[in-house]
Amino acid sequence: MSGLQLKNIVKRFGDVTVVKNLDLDIREGEFMVLLGESGCGKSTTLRIIAGLEEATEGQIFIDSRDVTNLHPMDRDIAMVFQNYALYPHMDVAKNMSFSLRIAGCPANEIKEKVAAAAKILNIEHLLSRKPKELSGGQRQRVAIGRAIVREPKVFLFDEPLSNLDAKLRSHMRAELAVLHQRLGKTTVYVTHDQIEAMTLASRIVIFDKGQIQQVGTPTEVFNRPANIFVAGFIGVPTMNMLDATCVTQNGRTMLHGAGFEWAAPDWLSGVSLQPGQALTLGIRPQALHTGTAHANRLSLQTQVVEYLGTESQLAGTMLGHSALRFSAIVPGDAKASLGSEVPLSFEPNELHVFDRNTGLSLRP
Repeated sequence: MSGLQLKNIVKRFGDVTVVKNLDLDIREGEFMVLLGESGCGKSTTLRIIAGLEEATEGQIFIDSRDVTNLHPMDRDIAMVFQNYALYPHMDVAKNMSFSLRIAGCPANEIKEKVAAAAKILNIEHLLSRKPKELSGGQRQRVAIGRAIVREPKVFLFDEPLSNLDAKLRSHMRAELAVLHQRLGKTTVYVTHDQIEAMTLASRIVIFDKGQIQQVGTPTEVFNRPANIFVAGFIGVPTMNMLDATCVTQNGRTMLHGAGFEWAAPDWLSGVSLQPGQALTLGIRPQALHTGTAHANRLSLQTQVVEYLGTESQLAGTMLGHSALRFSAIVPGDAKASLGSEVPLSFEPNELHVFDRNTGLSLRP
């Protein structure tokens, strides 16, 4: 097994910088997910690691060895692509063993490695088939098997599930998680799908415009987003955001905005704020409760009600703040209908508070 380090990586295409001063330390055996919207630099970063793109500046280390200027074949990595990249004229066994045959491995060793990988992936019965005879999920297993037989130090996955239907994606996510646990290899996985990131990752790297916005476990990026971008990017439905200022009333810290005045979270008392400082408040739809049992309250004028069995997703506008879209997740048996006014409340400590000018979280 091996760790991976990226030091001050920069990538420019002409005058356009697509990766900016990227530093990243991926621990040995870790499943690291690079997450972001299309064009954010995550796939370019993966291709730089693989050696398919040359970094304009910076260094890449695998197992403490500088591989920056090495050919992809010499980096001891294996990559699984979005489009599978299988040879249509070869059967599964030959597709899986192609790199071993090119490297001149003995035939008996090739046979053993292919059989072992096929058993792990449950495709032993497919070894004599051609790619055209396989389903999408089977082709993806073959592509993964081709990577496994190489026994690389680092696995690289470039959106490997994006071509599969929703049900099969869910199944393959579970299989990938089990596979990583079994092999224990350092893995870098690129996706724009936050569900994949949250369910697979040891840690997530969130990209925006070629820069890392936050690195953390799924729990950390969901519960303690570093900035407004991460807060709005992670979570379905997205976090509700409101502008506010901080005021003191009768010795209590209050957050005041259009149509609301809420108690501040306890931790904000330890933060130095300027009078009238512009803030952005965030409240996750999952933190809202029907009724008025909690300290901070609001009313939602519903425009959309999505009944999902155990829960319902409500969307509409907050009374007193009609220009702002607002979402809530409530129990499935909650009585909510289109156009109704639903009272909601939440605990002050469920609030996220950001500096509106810098976008950074104020939480210590």
